[in-house]
Amino acid sequence: MTTPTLPNTRLWSDKAKSLSPYVPGEQPKHANLCKLNTNENPFAPSPKAIAAMRAVLDDEAVLRLYPEPESDALRQALADFHGLDIDEVFVGNGSDEVLALVFASFFLKPQPLLTPDIGYSFYPVYADTFGVELQKIPLNADFCIDINDYQAPCGGIIIANPNAPTGVLLSLADIETLARRHSDSVVVIDEAYIDYADDVAAASAVSLIRKYDNLVVTQTFSKSRALAGLRVGMAFANPSLIAALSAMKNSFNSYPLDRVAQAGAAASIADGEYFEQKRLEVIALRAALVNDLNELGFKVLPSSANFVFAAPNHHTLSAKDVFEKLREQGVIVRHWQKERISEYLRITVGTAEQNARLIQVLTQIL
Repeated sequence: MTTPTLPNTRLWSDKAKSLSPYVPGEQPKHANLCKLNTNENPFAPSPKAIAAMRAVLDDEAVLRLYPEPESDALRQALADFHGLDIDEVFVGNGSDEVLALVFASFFLKPQPLLTPDIGYSFYPVYADTFGVELQKIPLNADFCIDINDYQAPCGGIIIANPNAPTGVLLSLADIETLARRHSDSVVVIDEAYIDYADDVAAASAVSLIRKYDNLVVTQTFSKSRALAGLRVGMAFANPSLIAALSAMKNSFNSYPLDRVAQAGAAASIADGEYFEQKRLEVIALRAALVNDLNELGFKVLPSSANFVFAAPNHHTLSAKDVFEKLREQGVIVRHWQKERISEYLRITVGTAEQNARLIQVLTQIL
């Protein structure tokens, strides 16, 4: 194995030298890989989305022109889907870019930003990048958020819901309480996996944005819409907060979404029947996977996402041991060697065939 060459940082800024970048799930090359580590959708995108993107690619006259800078057609499609106005919708290159603009627009304040101690690991990276003080609030013993721990004055709150990597859902009533208690701060609910909740309408905080002008809800096309390769994310909020995001976006990149992405995402929104069918299939596959893991003795947290967070109950093998033995067999899941969660594995819900292979290999290991 070749030893990687360390970069010459002589000309780097002090900020660049100090950064600890986010590390995504590995994308290994394997002849017979069963990839269950990055929460990608096991099913193909909407056929209507594929057709819309092909139509753009076939039109040379369209491709030579810059895309629509504010993605108006896509924003209108999202507004119609959620019963909103277009000025309550913002889009960007994946929810990660949207979240970066959220940090820059709302969290550069003297008071700390509050977030769970176990959550999306990009939040500390953003905080470091933008110089935001981050205060981590411990989840309780069941890995749930206790909103009574979020009563201190703050510069904002950001929570992934369902939480990542646990998959546990915070109730809409609790989100409303947070928004009401912290009316002078922006509360961000990152709903990357919300479409895998059993009852999306009762779970999503998009329904609250007109009631609370300090609430921002972010979502993505990467998971339930099976368009991770396009990089399309969105935010829903009061028009004044959307205006701030737009101003920040146009100070960095005034053409964030290309024509292909805009067309594919809008067509995906229009294909509601396909979306609902595949959403329910993943939920059913999740239930079957949880049952199989329980039969193998795993402790599995209640999940409202397209993944499960599970701890093997084995007298000699640790979660890391199981992770490595799975990897040897070409089955890739996610493991963090971090306090409180080192004995858990995050396992993406795959196809029925992928899940069966996972269980077969786990049975051999355990």
